[in-house]
Formats: sequence, structure tokens, C-alpha cells
Amino acid sequence: MSKTEEEKGPAALREKGNNLFKAGDLQGALCCYTKALKLSDNRQESAVLYRNRSACYLKLEDYSKAETDASKSLETDPSDVKARFRRAQAFQKLGRFDQAFLDVQKCAQLEPKNQAFQDLLRQLGAQIHQKSLQLNSTDARVQQMFSLLLDASVKDSDRQKAAQNLVVLSREDAGAEQIFRNDGVKLIHQLLQSKQEDVVLSALRTLVGLCTEHQSRTMAIVNELGMEQLCTVMGSGRPTVSLATCHLLQVMFEALTQGMKREIRGKEEAILPEPSKELRSMFRHLLEMMPASNVSGAGRDNAINLLVKQVPRKSVKNPDNSLTLWVIDQGLKKILEVAASVHELSEGPTLTDNSHMSCSVLLSKLYDDLQSDKERENFTKLCEDYIRQHFNQMGLNGKLRAIQTVSVLLQGPSDVGNQTLEMSGMMDAVISLCASEDVIHQQVAVEALIHAAGKAKRASFITANGVTLLKDLYKKSDNDRIRVRALVGLCKLGSAGGTDFSMKQFAEGSTLKLSKQCRKWLCNESLPPTSRRWSVEGLAYLTFDADVKEDLVEDKTALQAMFELAKSEDKTVLFAVGSTLVNCTNSYEVEKPDPQMLELAKYAKQHVREEHPKDADSYVNKRLIKLLEAGVVSALVCMVKNESPTLTEACKECIARVFLALVERQEDRGTVVAHGGGKALIPLASENTDVGKVKAAQALSKITITSNPEIAFPGERIYEVVRPLVSLLNLHCTLLQNFEALMALTNLAGIGERLRQKIIKEKAVPKIEGYMFEEHDLVRAAATECMCNLILSTEVQKLYLSTGSDRLKLLVLYCGEDDERLRKAAAGTLAMLTAEQPELCANIITTTTHWLEILQALLLSEISDLRHRGAVIIFNMMQAEKSLAEKLIESEVLEILSVLAKGKQVVPEPASKIAQNCLDKAIEYGIIKNREEKEEMEENCA
Repeated sequence: MSKTEEEKGPAALREKGNNLFKAGDLQGALCCYTKALKLSDNRQESAVLYRNRSACYLKLEDYSKAETDASKSLETDPSDVKARFRRAQAFQKLGRFDQAFLDVQKCAQLEPKNQAFQDLLRQLGAQIHQKSLQLNSTDARVQQMFSLLLDASVKDSDRQKAAQNLVVLSREDAGAEQIFRNDGVKLIHQLLQSKQEDVVLSALRTLVGLCTEHQSRTMAIVNELGMEQLCTVMGSGRPTVSLATCHLLQVMFEALTQGMKREIRGKEEAILPEPSKELRSMFRHLLEMMPASNVSGAGRDNAINLLVKQVPRKSVKNPDNSLTLWVIDQGLKKILEVAASVHELSEGPTLTDNSHMSCSVLLSKLYDDLQSDKERENFTKLCEDYIRQHFNQMGLNGKLRAIQTVSVLLQGPSDVGNQTLEMSGMMDAVISLCASEDVIHQQVAVEALIHAAGKAKRASFITANGVTLLKDLYKKSDNDRIRVRALVGLCKLGSAGGTDFSMKQFAEGSTLKLSKQCRKWLCNESLPPTSRRWSVEGLAYLTFDADVKEDLVEDKTALQAMFELAKSEDKTVLFAVGSTLVNCTNSYEVEKPDPQMLELAKYAKQHVREEHPKDADSYVNKRLIKLLEAGVVSALVCMVKNESPTLTEACKECIARVFLALVERQEDRGTVVAHGGGKALIPLASENTDVGKVKAAQALSKITITSNPEIAFPGERIYEVVRPLVSLLNLHCTLLQNFEALMALTNLAGIGERLRQKIIKEKAVPKIEGYMFEEHDLVRAAATECMCNLILSTEVQKLYLSTGSDRLKLLVLYCGEDDERLRKAAAGTLAMLTAEQPELCANIITTTTHWLEILQALLLSEISDLRHRGAVIIFNMMQAEKSLAEKLIESEVLEILSVLAKGKQVVPEPASKIAQNCLDKAIEYGIIKNREEKEEMEENCA
């Protein structure tokens, strides 16, 4: 908006908005009305602006905002028929038929002869009648289910069916409302106390239907059932019931926290109070579950999972981290109780194999959400105070709990873990307990030592002092649990050089021996899953060595054992599996040094990184094939499905990297899709680290380019692919990523209008237009091809109709470029555009003085596709206006068309037929005479 327009005031902006609205530029009109409202201080003028903006929102299908603006307009002028009718239309689309009927009835009273009002009245009458029938029918079905569930004489199987039917009814808005209004929550309260697991699960799933995207019902249900009851159900020993309760609470959190943002309140009449009281109560109960002895391990893990998802801010741009601070103040010590618990000791809460890792993730998320040094210092002090309290207790149990807490912190907020590790006497206690004769004491100490070894400050100290200790434990211990952990410590220290071939900590061949022992333990099913999981940890470090990678991929039994472990209940193995696969596929980032800097480093006798010969592309490709044959895709798909907090963003990034490596070769993409890889990549592209999102999106683009998208992403899933692809149209992405995204979007845009609309709604069109100016030939051509498919949408066509745009000129100029691919794309776009929007034809001759030469060159091209597209453009121009036909026929175009129309081929090419159509059109206009007339004139002259 120009400054001069703003200076003219709201009236000028409203007038411009009206003109834009008439021209179909709804976003432009919306912008004008919004700016005018900010400048307007006149109530009557504002009422008109609100009414006009309501019309924009109606066209944009944002019915909630349309209703709000129409209501604001009516507050000033209740007799405004236009505003009332627009509100009625918005109410109708929102499903609020009674209110819509009242509004349109008033409109009809004011203007009885208005046909639009009468039509809407009839529609609403029918809809209200239909809704009434539906409600009566639903009410009867709800009552029937209630009767069956409350009747003690009914068979258990019939009660279970009734409970399942109630779940189905709750998923419909009408059914959910009837269940709620008929005191269904009280009945569900009774069902939750049933001893039949199926009935309890049905009750929980019914509550999910009642709460989904409905804030007022959720608040009422939380207050009626009470969080204590729900936490009791989640803390029960039945894993499926616990998981279902976790899902219900997740839905409740979403309804309460996002209800206002999603305009969910639009469904409800009452103005609801802020749900902060209910939310704080829910979080307090979850925190109280942490140290509670009557809570199952699965229930505690699910509580941690909810805290991980709901407490930290979703975006760092949001300055409010008050909820995180409140949780740290109210519950950090309770969370540390879980971190301090040792499985084998009778003290402390019950844990699962996943609890410590989940706890590390939660602590890390809370710490990362802190904004200032003061907040971080407070967090660290609380942790240190808790650890010191246990460490200074008499007896070994306190020290064990303190070391266990440090171990968890080292895996979570490592800065805090490092500081607690440096507390007086801590490291000495760890080393001392490693030599203990008690297996539990040894296990806790060795695990702490392993986690400490990865931290830069401590690694050198442990390398110097811990290697001998770990070797002794590995060789002399009679317990495999200790031996496997000692082995991982050695693996970790032995891989300190990473993938740098020149930096090896141990003697040649040592890593292969360690790897062989890890694989042996991994395949030993008689060992507990935790011990086998540690062997994968060892491989995650050892596979920095290319010799180990080669050995591992040749061992199909070990690979399949690792994949089965990834699918098991022990989710702590996920990151180790992901890291191992990243190493085997070389999908980590490798910075290739500048050759000149490399020579300088050698000259200065500085360390120069070396790549292992077996990390060459030929070796990597063979490893990828071996992994695919062993079933790596199925394992990755199972890993992605996990709801555990241990599936961290870092873990998701590893999985995305591996997927990208697996689809690098075109011939492997079908295998990845067939095993569910396409489906698994979609969530990885939306919930991941920034790097992980890009990797997953690039993998999606590769699949979309070479596979049929409708088969690779069946049903509604295909629409979820669009956003990740559009995200790659970014200056921060590489040109290859840009190019692949454009190619993939081209394929999607060619499938149908609904997909084109999805691409347009994701604001991809301006980005695609930007890449049409890219210097790189392939990227520029790919962007033009994408535009060629998008031009089938009317919205995109209108962009070329707008005045003051060089879009049409660019297409015409590209039709004359040397790059064949670009010429084809531009000519195809121009051919379709001139067919759909004939008024553009006259504008072609104003784009450039060379327009005629460019079109003639298309007709004379040796490439049949270009000749065909050129002929179509000429025909569209001739059909649009007689004056254009005359201008074309006056030139050499007539001679070229005549030659093309004769077509010497046995089977005439498409361009021949179109050329003949052009000549026929010229005859129809009377610009040229047909052959018979010409011959007759020649005879008469003779």
C-alpha cells in the first residue's frame, strides 16, 4: 500500500478494496479494509468496512471471521441487511442453522421480494429439519446404548458392543452432544471402574470423542471426573489402558490450550472462562505421579510423555515460558526422584526400561526452554542441591541415587550433567564403585562413566584413567551385564576420532574385535533386552570405523537382531540404532575442505582429516543395498510410529538422514515406498530438527519425482506432502533441493485441481515465480514446468491478467531461449494460458518487439513438441481476435503454416492439424481465400 493512499484516509482505502474485490483479488481487498479500519475513527464508516471485510472472509471460506466482522457491523447498524445476510451465510457454514434462520428471516421481513433471502430460508428450513431428525435418531441410539450398559443382566459381550457403539457415536458432533447432555459423563465414570479392559478402553475413547476440539465440554469433563481419577486410570498396571488415558489427556490439553487459537469457541454460545486453572491442576497431578509408589512404570512414562509435549514452548519466538518455570518450581525435585531411582533397589518409584531416558528428555526440554542465565543457574542449583542431599547421606544407597541422577542429567541437559559430575568427590565415587563387588553398584557407576566419556571436558581424563579400569571389568567380570557396559565404554573411547581415519585411539584391529563381541551379544536372545541394547550403543560408536561398517552389513543376522530390538518395547535403543544406521549409510554431514587450505595445513604440519578408503561412494552404495535386503525400512517405519519421549528430535533427524540415503538411488525408491517409507517420512518432515525437516522433505521430493504420487501417498496423505515440498523452496536450501522440490510439485500439480489448490494455499506460487528467474538452467526450467501445470488453475491464470506485471513477457521471452527444456515449458504454459484466457492474446504483441520472431522460431523448430505448442499459440491468438489473425497472416507465418499443414509424414503430426485449423480460421475471417476460390479466379483471369 503506497503512502499517498494511506494519507487519503479510510475512504480511499475502502474504494481501492472494493475495486480489488470486484477484480477477484480477495487478499488485496482484505488488506485494504484492514488498514482502513485501523485509520477509521467513524463508527458508521467502520461498520461498512467490517461488512465489506466479512464478504472477503466469506469468499475465503474463513466463516468464523466472517461472522465476527458481520456482528461488529450490526452492533453499529442493526438494520444493515447486507451485514445481517452475510452473518446468516457464515452461521449456515458454521452449522449454526437456528441463528442463521433468525438472521435471514429478519432480512426477508425487511426485503420480502429478495429472491436470495427466500432461497436461503428454504435451504435453512430443510437443514434444520434434517438436523432435528438426526438428533432425534441419535438421541434414541444414545439412550439404547445407555440402557444396555446400565443393565446388570445384559451379557458381557453385549455390553462391550454397546460401549464400542458409544465410541462411534461420540465421533459425530450430534452424538457427542447427546451423550454429554444425557449425563453420559456420569455413566462413563462408572465404566472407568469396570474390571473389563475393553469396556474401560471404550469409555476412554468415548471421552476422546467428547473432548476433541471442544473446550467447554472438556472443561466440564475435567471438573466432573477429576484429574485424580484420570491419573489413577493412567497409573494402572494395564499398559493399553494407560496409553489410551495418555491419548485422552493429550486431546484434553489440546482442546484447552489451543481452543482459543482455533476459534473452537465459535461452536459454543457461552463466553468461557480461561482454562488456566484446569491446566495447572492437570499439570500438578502429572507431577505428583512422578514419585508416587502406586503408579505403574508405564503410567509414569506416559505422564512424562505428556509433560514433554505440553510444557515447553512450541516456538522460541513466544516469549512466555512461565509454564516451564512453574513446573521447575513445583515439580523439578519430583522429576529428579525418577532420575535417581535405581531399578534393582526397593526404594523409589517403579520404572520401565524407558523411564530414565524419558526423564532425560524431559529435563533437557525444560532446560532448553529457559531464557536467561539466571533461570539456568537456578535449574542447576536445584539439581546440585538434590544430588548433594543424597550424596552426603550415610550408606551407599544415597551415593548410588546421586550418581544415577548425574547419569540421567549427562544424557539430558549435558551442561548441568557436567557441572554435577564436577561436584566434590563425585568422580572419585564413580571410579571407586566401578571396582565394587556388588553388581548393582558396578552397573550404576559404569553407566555414569560411559555417559561422562562423551563429554569433552571429561573424555581425556577418562581416556587416561578409565580405559584400564574398563578393560579389567570387561576381561575379569563374571557378569555379562557389567561386561557389555564396560565394552560400550571402551567402544566410546575408541571412537573419539569419529570418522577421521588418521585418529585411532586403539591399536589396528581392536575396533573390529570389539565390534565382533557387540554383535555376538546383540544376537544372544538369552540376554535381557537392556544388555542387548547396550551392545547397539557400542556399535553406534564403533561404526565410525568403515571396517566395522563393512563387517556389520555383511552380518545379516546381527542387522535383523538390531531391527527387531528397534521394534521392541525398549525404546531407549532408538537413538543408538539411528546413529548406527547414519554411520553405515554415511548420511552424516562431511565438510569437504578447500584444496588450497588443505595444502596449507599439510605445509604447516597441522592435522589433516583423512577419509577411510571404504567410505567411498561405491562401498556406501553396496552397504545401502545390504541394509535394504535386511529390512531396514520396516525397522525405520516402526521407529517413527513410537509415541515415546525417547524418540527425540535428534533421533528423528537420524531416521530422516537414513531415509534420504536410502532413496538416493532411483531403483531403491520403490522398495522404500512398498515398506511404508513414504508414509513415515511425512511426520518426519513436520516434527524434527530444522536439518531433519529438510532431509525428510528432500526424501519425499525424490520419491514424488520418480514414483506415482497417488500410489506412494494414497488417499488424503498426498495432500500432506505439499507443505514439506514447499518448505524446500527456500534460499537456505541448496539448488539441488530447490530443483527436486520443483520437480515433485510439478508432478503433484499435474494430478488434479484439489492438489493445485493445496499448493496455492501453501503460498508456493510466488516462490515458484522467483525460481523462474534463477540463473541455473535446470532450476529455471523446473520452475517453469511447475508453472505450466499450475496454470490450469483459474487463480494462477488471473495473475497473468493483472496490469503492470511482466509475467507474460517472461513466458514469451523464454519461448525464444536456447534451452530446449525451458522453451518447451514456457511454450506449453503460454499455449494453455492463451486457450483459457483469450484476452491475453492481444497482450502478447506488446511484450517484446521480437514476439513474432519467437513464435515463428517455434513453428520452424526441428522439435515436434515445440512446433505443436507454437501452432497452438498461433491458433489461440487467431481465434481470440480477427486483428491478431490479420497481423499474423501478413507475416511469414502464413507460409510456415501452409508448409506445416501439408505434412509430408505418413501419420500427420499434431502441429499439421493445428496449422490447418489456423488456415481455416483465416479463411473464415476472409483474410485468405480457400484453394477452390483461388483456382476459379485463376481460370477466370485466363
